[in-house]
Amino acid sequence: MERPRPAPETVVSLRGVRAELGSRPVLRGIDLTVRRGEVVALLGANGSGKSTAVRSIIGQVPVTAGTIELFGTDRRRFRDWRRVGYVPQRTTAAGGVPATVTEIVASGRLSRTRFGILRRSDREAVRGALGLVGMADRAKDSVNALSGGQHQRVLIARALAAEPELLVMDEPMAGVDLDSQEILARTLRGQVAAGTTVLLVLHELGPLEPLIDRAVVLRDGCVAHDGPPPRAVGQHALPGHDHVHPHAPAGAEPIRTGLLS
Repeated sequence: MERPRPAPETVVSLRGVRAELGSRPVLRGIDLTVRRGEVVALLGANGSGKSTAVRSIIGQVPVTAGTIELFGTDRRRFRDWRRVGYVPQRTTAAGGVPATVTEIVASGRLSRTRFGILRRSDREAVRGALGLVGMADRAKDSVNALSGGQHQRVLIARALAAEPELLVMDEPMAGVDLDSQEILARTLRGQVAAGTTVLLVLHELGPLEPLIDRAVVLRDGCVAHDGPPPRAVGQHALPGHDHVHPHAPAGAEPIRTGLLS
């Protein structure tokens, strides 16, 4: 009799996490588990808590209750941040500071360097990351000369330069042109094939839909669905189909599986 295989390692774990922005509750006791090799999408309407959830994972937003673990370590004690790559919501890659594309991407490699000195392997990783997002030909250009989609590709290359085991992305496709969307989808497919674990915030699935293993839908700071992406729930999952997550708080409103609108 064949022995059952052990469950994959838990890379991200949130248990009963609550968080506030100002005095406004944003996360209301959410549970979330991401296992090694999974691609998990956080979905939900604006203000549902998606971005706050991922920012709490990387420590940008303090939590008022609950626990967060990364690779089995309490986030407050976690120090091996080179294992985590983070792509923020679309912004200018240099924040208005004059810098070249290579300089921005190289900054993502610093967590693997000694005293901030880039070795040959670091420079090769930077070049490789630029190639993955189709920006190798813009390596010496100022980031201030880039389009919005190109800025986003640079931010993704910066995260990939560290060769992370976990990639956390906040709305990577928002406001990005179609060409850049296709490049980003192809890049992410390659990372997933290489075994990278991915947690990303999405407003809609778009070209990334075939990659998504699980969708976690937030509504008013609570988990309303955790399972197949909404379009795959039920036979058709047309807008207006109600589905209540079994762990949603009593009295929680049913979500509409077409809620990506």
